[in-house]
Amino acid sequence: MPSSRYIFGTLPFYSVLIVSGMILAIFLASREEKRLGLPKDTVLDLALFLIPISVICARAYYVIFSWDAFRSEPLSVFAVWEGGLAIYGGLIGGLVTVLVFAYIRRISPLTLFDMIVPGVALAQALGRWGNFFNMEAYGLPVENPALQFFPFAVQIPENGFITWHMATFFYESLWDFCVFLVLFLLRKRSGKPGILFLLYSLAYAAGRLVIEELRMDSLMAGSLRVSQMLGFTVCLGVLIWLICLSRPVRAQLPFVLLLLLQPVLFFVLPRPGTEHAVAPYFFLALMLLVPCLLLSSLHKAPARLFSVALCAGAWTAYALLAGKSSFLFNLTYSVSALFLGAVLFYPHFSTEVSHADHTAA
Repeated sequence: MPSSRYIFGTLPFYSVLIVSGMILAIFLASREEKRLGLPKDTVLDLALFLIPISVICARAYYVIFSWDAFRSEPLSVFAVWEGGLAIYGGLIGGLVTVLVFAYIRRISPLTLFDMIVPGVALAQALGRWGNFFNMEAYGLPVENPALQFFPFAVQIPENGFITWHMATFFYESLWDFCVFLVLFLLRKRSGKPGILFLLYSLAYAAGRLVIEELRMDSLMAGSLRVSQMLGFTVCLGVLIWLICLSRPVRAQLPFVLLLLLQPVLFFVLPRPGTEHAVAPYFFLALMLLVPCLLLSSLHKAPARLFSVALCAGAWTAYALLAGKSSFLFNLTYSVSALFLGAVLFYPHFSTEVSHADHTAA
C-alpha cells in the first residue's frame, strides 16, 4: 500500500506517471517518424491534437459508465487527477483523431498507427502504476496467506481494515510492457502497413479481456463488463481482418482450427477448485506467454511449433484450474486463444507479404 498519493505537496503520482508515459510515447514515435520517412514534426503536430482529445474521451467514457458516482457532484467530473480515465475511451478518441489527421495531411493512417502503437503500449504499462498510488483497479480478495505479497497482491483499506486484493493493475502493466517489447522487436519487419496496429489491438484487447474478469471495479452496462464486450469485439474483428488479408485464406486453416480447438477445451474440460485458484495460474500463464510471443515471431518452424505447445499448455492449465463455471468467465479465457492464433499466424502472413512484394518487383 502506498504511503501517499502525492510525490510532494498536491502533485499526484497518477498525473506524473500519465504525463511521463505520454512523453515516452512521443519520443519513441519521433524515432519511428524518421525511420518511416515521414515529414518532420509529424509526431509533434499529431500529439498536439491526439493527447488532449484522448484525455477528454478517456474521462468522458469513464463518466458515462459511472454517472451515479458524479450525479451528486457534477463538478467532480473535472477532477481528473483523482483518477477515472478509461483507457478504451482514450483509444477510441485517439483512433478518430489519427484518422482525421491522416486525411488532412494525406498520410496513410495505417502508417501513423504503426508509428505510435509501440509507444502507446509502453505508456499504458507506465500509467497503470498510477492506479497503485490511487489504490484502484484492484482485483478479487486474496485469502491465501502464501499469496499475500506484492506484486501478486496489494493492500487496500476497506471499512477500517487492510485487505489483500489481486494486483490487477500490475498484471495489466506487465502485459502492456510485454506487448511493447513484441511490437518494438517486430516494427522493422512487420511487412504490410497496419500489421503492428492489428497486433497491438488484438494483444491489448485479449489481455484486458481476461484481466477484467479479475477486477472488482469494472465499468458495467447492466450485468456486463463494458471492457470485456469491447475487447471481445476487437479481438474477433482483428482476427477476421488478418485472415481476410492473407493470400490464400485456405492456407490459414490450421490456425483457424487451432483457434476453434482451444475454446472447445475451455468449455468442455472440468474445472475443479475454488475461484481463488485462478490467481496463481493466471500469473503463470502470463509469464509463459512472454517467451511464446518472442519465439513465434521467428520465421522458423521449430520455434513456432514450440510456441504452440507452450501456449496451449499454459492456457489449458489455466482453464482447467480456474475454478469458475460461468459462461462469461469461460468465454474470456477462450478469447485469449484469438491472440495466440494471431501471433502464430503473423510470421506466416509476413512471409507471404514479403514473397508477394518480391514477386511484384
